[in-house]
Amino acid sequence: MWKRENHFMQTIYKTAIISLFLVAACSTSKITSSWKAENISPSNFKKVLVLALINEPDRNVREQMEQHIVGDLQNLGYSAVCSCDEFNPKTFENLSEQQALAKLNNSGVDAVLTVVLLDKLKERYYMSSPMNYPYYTPGHNHFWEYYTQMYGRVYSPGYYVTETKYFWESNFYDLNKGSELLYSVRSQSFEPGSSKALSHEYGQMIVKDMVKNNVLGNQNADKKAF
Repeated sequence: MWKRENHFMQTIYKTAIISLFLVAACSTSKITSSWKAENISPSNFKKVLVLALINEPDRNVREQMEQHIVGDLQNLGYSAVCSCDEFNPKTFENLSEQQALAKLNNSGVDAVLTVVLLDKLKERYYMSSPMNYPYYTPGHNHFWEYYTQMYGRVYSPGYYVTETKYFWESNFYDLNKGSELLYSVRSQSFEPGSSKALSHEYGQMIVKDMVKNNVLGNQNADKKAF
């Protein structure tokens, strides 16, 4: 009897865990704080450069992040390019501020949106088996039935789950105003399903927040941006 019930409870528990992961997968990123300059309104920038600083072994993470954000900016009607297409990864190494800004100006860039991976943490949690309440079931009030049921639940092995959290920061600079910072946002991403899914979700989240804060505008007013 207790074996069937224990198996049943484990099935429910596993189903619940899978459901939680599926729900979490729908939204793995969230903004934790944001700031914008006072009295700003959307400008018609000629060329926005998306520049990511992501120290990941897989170069595709950086490229996908830039490309997805570029696509979201283009959906708003902005001319946007990713640094992975415009420059090589070491273009700005050992340059002075004046040299770097001159290189950007020569490329027609008048705004820069940076994406920085501040930190990446892995945390390990122990998931124990669930306890079913109440302990007393009508018709099953004998010591040995209770003992065997609870023994099976208490001593059922759990398992470890490793969760990965990403901490991001993005800044938006207007090069027409001496590289003035117009907007800054910090966010967290929790256990994304893939780098592609992370890039897609992050890009839409940040660009939508910039529109919400009047940093960017939808220049395709007759079209739906997202």
